[in-house]
Amino acid sequence: MKIRLDAIDWHILKELQADGRITNVELARRVGISAPPCLRRVRALEEAGLITGYRTLLDEKQLGYDVTAFAMVGLHSQTESDLNAFEDKVKSWPEVRESYMLSGEVDFLLKCVVPDLQAFQNFIIRELTATPNVDSVRTALTIRQTKNEPVVPVKE
Repeated sequence: MKIRLDAIDWHILKELQADGRITNVELARRVGISAPPCLRRVRALEEAGLITGYRTLLDEKQLGYDVTAFAMVGLHSQTESDLNAFEDKVKSWPEVRESYMLSGEVDFLLKCVVPDLQAFQNFIIRELTATPNVDSVRTALTIRQTKNEPVVPVKE
């Protein structure tokens, strides 16, 4: 079920995506309403599930995670129970930062962040290819990131 949002709601969502640490008073000022109704709107957006959380984005390179790579995984079986078992395994791997089930030749695309190539190789050999139901794994190392927009495009 989609919620009807007015211009102020959209503006609130845009401002919170840009700065999740903004105070309610400053948010209210930016969207042109007073603080109490602004807070009520934010809470309503949270309760409706439009705002799913707040987090801090870290620079992985500065923290020693120099390699970002993708693993394209094909499975032997795509039954619901096998898919669920693989997804549960993926959730346990800290190297995997994002996971997508795909249609087409590849079943899953995994975005991996690791300190170095040896760590990525170890993950692929010791964890990923050793996982039950994994049929094939193709990998791609990133050369550089050309865009990083970890937010939803918000209209106003």
